[in-house]
Amino acid sequence: MSDCEVIEEDNTEDDVLKDIDNEIRSIEQNISKLNQRRAELINKRDAIKDKLLLKKSKHLATKNWEKTDFPWYNELKSTLNSVFKLKEFRPYQLQTMNATLSKQDAILIMPTGGGKSLCYQLPALIDKGITLVVSPLLALMEDQVIGLRKLNVDAGMFHAEVDKAESNRLMQAMTDPKSKLKLIYATPEKLAKSKRFMSKLQKAYEIGRLSRIAIDEVHCCSQWGHDFRPDYKFLGVLKPMFPDVPILGLTATATSKVTIDVQKMLEIQGCIVLKSTFNRPNLYYEVRAKPSSQKECIEQLVELLQNKYANKSGIIYTTSIKECGELREELRKHGLRVSGYHAQLDVKLRSSIHEKWLKGEYQAVVATIAFGLGIDKSDVRFVIHHCLSKSMENFYQESGRAGRDGKPADCILFYRLADVFKLSTMVFTQQTGLQNLYGIVEYCLDPSTCRRAIIASHFDETWESTDCNKMCDHCKDSREPKKVDITKHCQSVYKLMAQASSNDTKLTAQKLLDNWFGKGPPKLRVSSVSPPTFSRDTGESILAWLLVKGYLKEDFHFTPYSTISYIRRGLMASKLEQSNHVISMTIKGKSVQNSSVTTLKSNESSLNKSKSSVSLNKNSEFNGKKQNYQTDNCSDTSSSSKSDSGSDSNVIKNDDNKRIKLSEGPSNTKKRKVVLIDDSDSD
Repeated sequence: MSDCEVIEEDNTEDDVLKDIDNEIRSIEQNISKLNQRRAELINKRDAIKDKLLLKKSKHLATKNWEKTDFPWYNELKSTLNSVFKLKEFRPYQLQTMNATLSKQDAILIMPTGGGKSLCYQLPALIDKGITLVVSPLLALMEDQVIGLRKLNVDAGMFHAEVDKAESNRLMQAMTDPKSKLKLIYATPEKLAKSKRFMSKLQKAYEIGRLSRIAIDEVHCCSQWGHDFRPDYKFLGVLKPMFPDVPILGLTATATSKVTIDVQKMLEIQGCIVLKSTFNRPNLYYEVRAKPSSQKECIEQLVELLQNKYANKSGIIYTTSIKECGELREELRKHGLRVSGYHAQLDVKLRSSIHEKWLKGEYQAVVATIAFGLGIDKSDVRFVIHHCLSKSMENFYQESGRAGRDGKPADCILFYRLADVFKLSTMVFTQQTGLQNLYGIVEYCLDPSTCRRAIIASHFDETWESTDCNKMCDHCKDSREPKKVDITKHCQSVYKLMAQASSNDTKLTAQKLLDNWFGKGPPKLRVSSVSPPTFSRDTGESILAWLLVKGYLKEDFHFTPYSTISYIRRGLMASKLEQSNHVISMTIKGKSVQNSSVTTLKSNESSLNKSKSSVSLNKNSEFNGKKQNYQTDNCSDTSSSSKSDSGSDSNVIKNDDNKRIKLSEGPSNTKKRKVVLIDDSDSD
């Protein structure tokens, strides 16, 4: 074969390869288009299914479930009086009981303390069989079993530490028609892992002994919920296994999306959804700046427990088991009657602590927020969050342990930026973990909106701040919010991050703050970025705001012993490439002397917070008293005007009419800190 023929053959093969590659690319493009179309159709199908579910639920809800002509009403009423010593039903209790006694599947959304447990306990006494209660909290189960036994109601619970004799008694009673057992409590893990238990449950169903299944904290079924638990997935087998047994799902917190997802997962599509108002009018909500040192924080807690809450019962939530133990010891050193409560304690010890607290031998229980404290103590006068909750839902549930007797109670949350990163490293692997966490951060940063209005907005409920009746810190001491331009500070932070990157250095939030305020390695500093003249607390609030609004983002890295959160530029960073883009942040103060500032009424800003994007020009003044920062959406507006005072930088005026600059670079004016509700970098 000649060289020409070889070359010609090679060219032919090259052409064939090119044709194959081109065809593969064409197929891949078509596959991509088909996948995109498939995704669009799936989303459209799911949206239609969701609408049908809502339509069916609304139709079922039109029935008058509150009427008193059901055949079991008289027995319900008499049992309510004779056994539970209650005179009347609370809102939505009778509707729920009528629905479940009618063998209808239902989901009840009712605030903590609203009386959800009675909605399955009372029907359990009316029916002949047993009611299975699925709950994720051992403390809740134990508390309810103790309470029922005091009322001479036969109830029991399965958990890892239950003795063999009690376990055998319950197993036998499940299928004994003569047994007086009315309620059995079990964790979802028990159902998922115990074949013996599920076998007994099937036998109970076959002989007509299984009256209903109540699933507490039903939002845990949904991956869109704030507290998804994998073992709740197993509960999806219950309806196919026991089609004639009504399922009653109960939760204090669920959005419409979560409610629909729960129905799908439990195979109870289109069930009755009963939703009570979220509002607990007797609870006072307050956010406090968490002191920069642990010693100062302990001093504040001691002062509260020894004075304001002397001889009153309460709960103090904290982040970790370690902090739970440390806080307990520190408070005990000051002579306070407190104890700790977390998942790793011995079951008998937990029960002992629980009992002593219920009896008043302990003034307060320090509990981890991860474990929770599912109790039903009516006279809890205070719930203090020593740290953030993981979400608005968690905070609402935990704070809702207070004031179940309807009398005034306080819900105090201590906020600091460092706690955000302690929790973010725990929740970032969850589908909506960071989104939920940043929601509670926004709640803390907000300077003026009625606390109840924020909670109501989160749970898809309309709310007028005037209805708060001054039962939150903002409505009690209301101030008009003002917007201030922080674009320059964001740009400065970006410069510092770029400098660190060029030195192959990752920055945590605290290292970024150190760098910004002129501390740390000189090689990470930027000559054009001078340390701010405002306080570090102010800087932390600005960083928190930029984080929750997407100008910054967390970048998580695993080590053999922990997970570290580094700070990077967020998705909103590209907006700063637009010359007219302004990042505005809301503060609250008494007076604003710049005519270019837009002032919003507190109740209006609460309803329009997601829409508002008003900026404050760089040459404006505001009061330098203790401030809170609010999160708001950015706006693309011009920022070139001068203040009425003719100043050439961001200026703060304090009560003495002394001017303090809110800008970077040296200042010739007398400095005074602008203190914000925030935390510092020290432990």
